[in-house]
Amino acid sequence: MSEWSPQKSAELYGLDFWGNDYFNVNNKGHVTLTPFGKSGPSVDLKEVTDNLEERGIRLPILLRFPEIVKSRIELINSCFEKAIKSNEYKGHFTGVYPIKVNQQKHLVEEIVAHGAKYGFGLECGSKPELLITLALMDTEDGLIICNGFKDREYIEMALSSRKMGRNTIIVVDRWTELSMIIDASKKLGIKPKIGLRAKLNAQAGGKWAETSGSKSKFGLSPSEIVYFVEVLKKEGMLDCLELLHFHIGSQIPSILSIKSAIKEGARFFTELYHMGTRLKYMDVGGGLGVDYDGSGKSDSSRNYDEQEYANDVVWSIQQICDEKNVPHPNIITESGRSLVAHSSVLIFDVLGRNELRQPEINMPNISKDSPIVREMFEIFNSISKDNLNESYNDLLEKKKDTRQLFAYGVLSLEQRAKAEDLYWASVTKIADLTKDEPDYEDIYMSLESELCDTFFCNFSVFQSLPDSWALNQVFPVMPIHRLEEKPTRRAVIADLTCDSDGNIDAFVDSVEGGTHSFLPVHSQEPLEPYYMAVFLTGAYQEILGDMHNLFGDTDAVHLTTNGEHGFNVDNVIEGDDIQDVLAYVDFNRGEMLQKVRSVTEKRIQMGELSPKDARHLIGRYEKGLSRYTYLTEEEQS
Repeated sequence: MSEWSPQKSAELYGLDFWGNDYFNVNNKGHVTLTPFGKSGPSVDLKEVTDNLEERGIRLPILLRFPEIVKSRIELINSCFEKAIKSNEYKGHFTGVYPIKVNQQKHLVEEIVAHGAKYGFGLECGSKPELLITLALMDTEDGLIICNGFKDREYIEMALSSRKMGRNTIIVVDRWTELSMIIDASKKLGIKPKIGLRAKLNAQAGGKWAETSGSKSKFGLSPSEIVYFVEVLKKEGMLDCLELLHFHIGSQIPSILSIKSAIKEGARFFTELYHMGTRLKYMDVGGGLGVDYDGSGKSDSSRNYDEQEYANDVVWSIQQICDEKNVPHPNIITESGRSLVAHSSVLIFDVLGRNELRQPEINMPNISKDSPIVREMFEIFNSISKDNLNESYNDLLEKKKDTRQLFAYGVLSLEQRAKAEDLYWASVTKIADLTKDEPDYEDIYMSLESELCDTFFCNFSVFQSLPDSWALNQVFPVMPIHRLEEKPTRRAVIADLTCDSDGNIDAFVDSVEGGTHSFLPVHSQEPLEPYYMAVFLTGAYQEILGDMHNLFGDTDAVHLTTNGEHGFNVDNVIEGDDIQDVLAYVDFNRGEMLQKVRSVTEKRIQMGELSPKDARHLIGRYEKGLSRYTYLTEEEQS
């Protein structure tokens, strides 16, 4: 058997499937960041973590990589440029970033800066998001697409931005919005740029399928679209209609769904053209998937790449337009997830673990133990390759009997403990004997899932990975070091929250595709830190985070490469302290301190607390208010 290697770890954790050449493993056995591909500069994530801790930045840490954002913008533009050139398409491509995906200020600024040369725009879906886009979108002729529910204030602000030189298009998502746009245009004396959102019948698969189709939340029906055009004609404003928009969902796994929707959308476009409109843009919305698990066949994956996506979008629109003798529109996409998912990584440390494997057991004298304990001891001693099925089934029965006898008060706690120790020792023995035995694969996989360690980790699923909890979204998870060693254990991940849902128990299966219920890990040395990471967290996770148990935002660091192996810390955004999250739920720091002082004063008067102890107690309480919501090294010791 050949020795283990970093490359085998890369294969085991599936980096070649989901890493997109942005993440690799070096000869030290550390995960590296390579924002411009394997041939470009790299950053060692283990060394970064050590360095940041020396600077006083606290785990868990969210690492953001603006160079990956730059790389993704270049990729999507390059793919559409190739598709347009190869098809001799007459329109051009414009990317638009929907800021709902992640509204963090530094990220939006980076997208605007890196996308300026491509005329990259922004999309907003609310009044606060509109104000962000108006402030940051300073690219000449850069599009601002206004979606979402709108009131008069929203519409008037969007119209007024035309006087700021902003290229703002107001998309009508609901029929009632058109009259508000017309009225506001007359009131302000500003000619609007209008888009309409069509409600397609085409429906994508995946986790967000319900956001598309004829019953989707937004969009105009065919009859509403016809009336829409008639109203604009009557108002003499048909030339204001510049854009057709539709959206078939997020994270679309199949290219066939995309092609079907594009063709239906192109039919709407050509029919609108023949009704007298002179639309300039066709906005195909979002949906470009991210390959979270590498399988190519799950909701967390995709069966196409960026170039195939661009080719099919361009070709499908061109085919329908040429058939109907309609000029090719300029193409807009809103591929936010694909742009930013790879750009963030969550790093956290393992605080401890719970092991169920019991390779040895010491029970020298069981003659006085209960019958069920003696029976399980006999099963343990008799397990061999000749009776694996029988032993396994007998153990399952005895496990059930043990719990029932305890529930009925027949079995003592001490005897139940012995019975469970024998159960875990027996299934450990069976798992070892069934490993690499094809005839017993089902038993082995079942036992390996049951025998997984639980790693207790310093982060909150609800705050940092809400889609994992709410939607069973799979994110790549792996250790960032010791990858030159073969992982000999398997584990599930438990977070800090007091909630049984605060865990990760679905992991990328790089061999069979899809997911495993456990993660290969290394045995943990008691005094050595063990660092793990969750990748592809840049889309939606930060902004959707929930403060379960009042765990707040983590420290966040923006990193760029510097030379062959170095890095620059461009920005550090401190995470929430305890007083920050308490303020979110209306607890005032001063009031809380005063309440504690009042209690200590009463205890002093009662002679049950000395002034010195009261001072230390108040000092500790006050210090606690300014601490990180997560565990720190000082707090763990």
